[in-house]
Amino acid sequence: MTLNIPSKAKTIITLLENAGFEAFCVGGAVRDSIMGLNPTDWDITTSASPEDTVMVFKDYKTVDTGLKHGTLTVVIDKTPFEVTTYRVDGDYNDNRHPENVHFTKKLSDDLSRRDFTVNALAYNDKTGLVDLYGGQEDIYSSIIKTVGNPSARFQEDGLRIMRALRFASVLGFTIESETAKAIHDNKDLLKNISAERLAVELSKLVCGKNAFNILTEYWDVLSVFIPEIKSAVGFKQYGKKHAYDVWEHICHTVDTIPQDKILRLTMLLHDLGKIPTHKLDENGNSTFKNHATIGGDMAREILTRLRFDKKTINRVSFLVANHDFEPPLSKADLKKHLKNKTVDDIKTLLTIKKSDRGALSESYRDISKESEQCLKWLDEIEKNNECCKIAQLAITGDDLKKKGLKGEDIGKALDTLLDAVIEGKLQNKKEDLLTYYL
Repeated sequence: MTLNIPSKAKTIITLLENAGFEAFCVGGAVRDSIMGLNPTDWDITTSASPEDTVMVFKDYKTVDTGLKHGTLTVVIDKTPFEVTTYRVDGDYNDNRHPENVHFTKKLSDDLSRRDFTVNALAYNDKTGLVDLYGGQEDIYSSIIKTVGNPSARFQEDGLRIMRALRFASVLGFTIESETAKAIHDNKDLLKNISAERLAVELSKLVCGKNAFNILTEYWDVLSVFIPEIKSAVGFKQYGKKHAYDVWEHICHTVDTIPQDKILRLTMLLHDLGKIPTHKLDENGNSTFKNHATIGGDMAREILTRLRFDKKTINRVSFLVANHDFEPPLSKADLKKHLKNKTVDDIKTLLTIKKSDRGALSESYRDISKESEQCLKWLDEIEKNNECCKIAQLAITGDDLKKKGLKGEDIGKALDTLLDAVIEGKLQNKKEDLLTYYL
């Protein structure tokens, strides 16, 4: 098998070989190349010691990214490559990092410490593919399987549990049965993993093409760090419009919305507020009063707990809190929504509504006509710069202040005038606005 290695990676391998050492591309880039993808991050593994690696690349820009663990970043024409000495990891006393590493001269030793067979692959043009654990066959069979005993691998590094789920979701693979069992059995190891690392893996997982299957099969694993999920699983929704329980509905919405981190996280969390707000009406149908607002608060709490960045927290919690938005039936109603939302907000909420409705019973799913009309109105509003916000009014608070209004009365007056303009009762002209209110 011949793989297309970037010329800069070949340069690193050639320099190491010319100095008398072995060097191979290793890991995810090799895997992705076999799959016909175009990887951008290429890692190199070598028999050269860290000190030897520094000497080989003394004429190049290098960054010490972890020499005590054998890793030196070498920059070739502004492109960074991690070059790591063959190593064997010591004991993992914290379920995350080895206490120490032992450098070795054998590629086989280095490949034996890798997490999954599909990542335990090495390649250079001289030797070809080195595959000691059947990784190539597992790629062709779309299988995620650990190198060696799965429980032992996960107990070494608990984050590998989330990496397995992420790879299966992103690559569209199935997790091998023994590996899957070990994931469920060892899920509590995730309690030892930092919130930031969990957030990174979760974000990638939900954006995968196989997210639906992973979310439905491994909800118990995610519940270790998002316990709110557990009560949603199997939570029945009564009434003609509901096709699934709450968690099934959530999983379907994640699956059908575009593969964008904000949108996928929004759908993952959007209906968790249903559980604390659930009641049955006189006909035995489920009601969830204020579940979106409460869900927005829950989303903020969950994302804050996982230490997501503030921009993501604010955006997702806003979208969850407003996900019950329905396409307005008139242009005036749409403009009233735009008083405190942007055009992008409305377009995003329409995307969310499409996925949300798509996971209801069939007769409740189609809102395409309403959405199309709403989008046409939005285009008209933007094109004509139609007044939807107080800042667009032809008068300001200072104009009203000069007329004797004070404090809260100014804000109330501006809001009243904006509604009058939106409803077509007034033209947005300074004289008309002042005359109307005063």
